[in-house]
Amino acid sequence: MRNVIISREELRPFAKGDSLADLTKALLNQQKTSWELLRKNYESLNKIEIKTFSFDGFEIKVQFNPGRITSSTAKVDAASIKARKCFLCLENLPEGQRGIPFNEDYLILANPYPIFREHFTIPSLIHQPQYLKPAINDLLKLSKELGKYYVVFYNGPKAGASAPDHLHFQAGEKNFLPLYIEINKLKGEKLLEYYVNHNFTLYHSKDYLRNLFLIESSDANKIKKAIESILDSLQEFTDLDEEPMINILSFFEGEKWKIIVIPREKHRPDYYFNEGEEQILFSPASVDLGGVCITPREEDFKKISADILVDALKQVTIPQEKFLRVLARLKDVCKIYC
Repeated sequence: MRNVIISREELRPFAKGDSLADLTKALLNQQKTSWELLRKNYESLNKIEIKTFSFDGFEIKVQFNPGRITSSTAKVDAASIKARKCFLCLENLPEGQRGIPFNEDYLILANPYPIFREHFTIPSLIHQPQYLKPAINDLLKLSKELGKYYVVFYNGPKAGASAPDHLHFQAGEKNFLPLYIEINKLKGEKLLEYYVNHNFTLYHSKDYLRNLFLIESSDANKIKKAIESILDSLQEFTDLDEEPMINILSFFEGEKWKIIVIPREKHRPDYYFNEGEEQILFSPASVDLGGVCITPREEDFKKISADILVDALKQVTIPQEKFLRVLARLKDVCKIYC
């Protein structure tokens, strides 16, 4: 098998520092010079179309990005997964793709089908299912080391991951997401404090189209326990044998983490399965729920309205009644562990 690891010496001409975040940025720049497919796909981002919908104190953007058609329409049922080669395993990576190791367990790769102008996929070196609990510490460490430039995000196996059979994270520019830009001004109105203790705050959303939790802390152990508790609570209200549907956006700045946890109700809205003119290929994952909704077909981009966005996001995120039940359980857990 060819060596996909790129050395620091190869990255040095493209790097402005020695941190993992700087080397990750350098990796993308190097790949643009050596991998034609990736270079062309990043150049195509200059041609994407974006429209913005303003709501009460926040925005949702819609991006027309035809390069994302494969991801948006990925078949993730067990039979389809079994029938194809895993595209995140080292032996199946494209010929031009190179990467840098992280934590001896992962490989940081430039994503050749980008949403962000700097977009990365970080798969496990071992083929194992997309399952968050054993990897929470990896998520937090990766977020901290890439926090200079990037947000790290996680799509659950039934919540937007196009490779639910292979553990992986993704990363992209944090300033790209409206949710990141808005997060501080939303506090007190759309994001309410629910539990506050030394070095730990849990917020919940209110009237924000997406029911979500925001965890802020510099204590990784407290964050880990809070995420585990959210997963455990959701498990009580789902009939899935595997991980509850969830998306996570993880930021690190000012010596603390900001973890946004978005519980899901279903993978895709009804619009995705409609036929003819009524169909809209909208398959939300972390980026969409962070405020940039991806449409790979131009006709869908033109069709999407504010009303359709509101309806679609409400369909795929956890309903209010269930959200409040999870929230009530979390307070008791936080009193003990946080």
